[in-house]
This record gives sequence, structure tokens and C-alpha cells, in this order.
Amino acid sequence: MSQKQVLRDRIEDALSSIRPHLQVDGGDVEFVELTDDMHVKIKWLGMCESCNMSAMTLRAGIQEAICSKVPEIVAVEAVNGV
Repeated sequence: MSQKQVLRDRIEDALSSIRPHLQVDGGDVEFVELTDDMHVKIKWLGMCESCNMSAMTLRAGIQEAICSKVPEIVAVEAVNGV
């Protein structure tokens, strides 16, 4: 298994830990890409797409969850959202 695949699996694991909190409110998040410069791109789904709290959730929830489990990650950014 490649190093990038190992990182993707760890990112998915981190997202799985935060998904239940998003799904309670009718939202979700999808992993889109891990760039060569260690940026994670996610896509908001459901109610998260139009939620005015998405930016805060991205920083305080998604990025925190990913970076705590995958410290190699430099940043997390949404490819859609408000």
C-alpha cells in the first residue's frame, strides 16, 4: 500500500469520527483529494452545503479531527460551501 493511500485511510478514519455530529443535522462531508503539498480537500454534503456555520465547523471540527490523527496535513479546505 502506498504512503498516500495510508494517509487517505487515516483521513477517512478522522472524518468518520466527526460524521455523526454532522449527520444529526442532516449534513455530511466527503473526502475529495489529498494534494501533493499535503492539503486535504473536502466537499460539504446535505445541510452542510448551505449552513452558515460551515466555516467554523471546518476549522474547529473537520481540520482539528484530521490534523490530530494525521499531523502531516498542512491544511483542510472545502471545495464548495458558503
